[in-house]
Amino acid sequence: MTPTQHATPDAEAHMDAKQQFRQAMAHLSAAVNVITTAGSHGRCGVTASAVCSVTDTPPTLLVCLNRSSAMHATFQSNRHVCINVLPGEHELLARHFAGMTQVPMEERFGWPIWDEGTHGVPVLRDALASLQGEIVDLKEVGSHSVMFVKTTRISVRSDGDGLIYFDRNFHRIKRAASH
Repeated sequence: MTPTQHATPDAEAHMDAKQQFRQAMAHLSAAVNVITTAGSHGRCGVTASAVCSVTDTPPTLLVCLNRSSAMHATFQSNRHVCINVLPGEHELLARHFAGMTQVPMEERFGWPIWDEGTHGVPVLRDALASLQGEIVDLKEVGSHSVMFVKTTRISVRSDGDGLIYFDRNFHRIKRAASH
């Protein structure tokens, strides 16, 4: 099927609901983030596009994390996290934390791009935004946990391009020129 063709109703009927949902979500453009944690249960990070604001009073985000992830228990136990919104030049970092490369976790945190945040949580120095906080609630929904993160420290850049995930690929989004 070419990009401009649409699946026929018969073809769609043959796709199962899970495949249809995944295909639909591939067309939902989303910011790319590296979510990090550190604490008595270890230090780790994961690339996530399932991040959304919930409310600004108190400032709260939700982050979805697959419960079958080896890092799920670390996030759940540590409770302190940082949502690092990636700038356009960090596609490779996104790939590392998505497990698309063979770089070990500790090596990823050994690069001179990290600062130590509150509770020792790794904060990406040149993130477009970094939102440090604590998981205040966790809901299990299907295969994932929805972590509600109350932010306690926020840092925002005023420059830099964005990085999104769309159609199963990373794309750099240019920031509009200031007027």
